[in-house]
Amino acid sequence: MIQRNGHRDSTRQSDIALVLFDFDHVLAHYDHGLRIASLADATGATAARVAAVLSESGHKREYESGPIDTDTSLGPLGAGLGAAVDRATWVAARVAGSVADEGVLALVVDIAQRMPIGVLTNNGALLADAARTIVAPLYPALEGRVLCSGALAVRKPDPRIFRLAVAHFGVEAGQVLFVDDVFQNVQAARTAGLHAEQVTNAATLTRALQAHGLR
Repeated sequence: MIQRNGHRDSTRQSDIALVLFDFDHVLAHYDHGLRIASLADATGATAARVAAVLSESGHKREYESGPIDTDTSLGPLGAGLGAAVDRATWVAARVAGSVADEGVLALVVDIAQRMPIGVLTNNGALLADAARTIVAPLYPALEGRVLCSGALAVRKPDPRIFRLAVAHFGVEAGQVLFVDDVFQNVQAARTAGLHAEQVTNAATLTRALQAHGLR
């Protein structure tokens, strides 16, 4: 049982109606270098050029925050690389740079057999498409249930994103267990009224689930 400020967490299993997961570094590990290599292969640009365009354009942060949509994001990226980058190319590169955590996925598959699950991630909207391949064992349980900051137009740790998420799923904040590898996001979720724990691997996820009566 996890303790907070010297007090045991008395959350009961019946309190939780939804388990909400961060994506990168919780469900899957992300390697930016592999993603760059995939984009380089697809466009004929050098890896150094891809890295420079991604870092200099500033489009990544804007795409993940909502001011620009997918097509608006892909246009400048392709222009910088000298070759068109379509949605399929972007998704393929994102898949290439991501490796699912099999231990975590096994736990999530078990949870999904007992209650709804979802994802809340700081990513552009196309991550929802890439997720179908990256964490394929979690489908169809995750179909239509991957919420991206780019689509919501707000990023973690802004507490507003958690309020939007619980409204989307039709649950009360106190019925949600949210797990994230970044403690600042965990704190923000708690501020918004969710139960939240920091998770980085299968062992820490197991402890979080046990603390909330889910394992």
